[in-house]
Amino acid sequence: MTGLDDAPEADDAPGAEGESEPGHESEPGHESEPDGESEPDGEPDPSTSTTSGPTLIRSGRNFEREYRLDASDAGTFLVELGEKLRDGDDLQLATDEWELPFAFGEPVELEIDFEGTGEPSLEIEVELPGRTDDTAPDVR
Repeated sequence: MTGLDDAPEADDAPGAEGESEPGHESEPGHESEPDGESEPDGEPDPSTSTTSGPTLIRSGRNFEREYRLDASDAGTFLVELGEKLRDGDDLQLATDEWELPFAFGEPVELEIDFEGTGEPSLEIEVELPGRTDDTAPDVR
């Protein structure tokens, strides 16, 4: 499910074409296409598709997926993600169709949102900033 790769970080800027709008959840089992993967006529965009293997999601592209999982699968994913966060500063999310390598920085933002009225729900969001390879200038 996850792997380590030295590829460039992914761009997750909000409001880009292909992202879900707030309040519009994907149907169970439905995954949208990565931004730019298909042309209007339904043919793959050669700039993002590969002939042998999954599509690489790279900087300059926006990408979003929603999954509806059982608690056990979600727990396994979160444990694997937590181990990557604890042990390194690179991670890779992947399926048979796409790969998303990401070099993350600090600080990691953690948001907990509990809705206790009506149908109770708990939302836990982790936001990882991209790591920069910039170095500070010399002081002379």
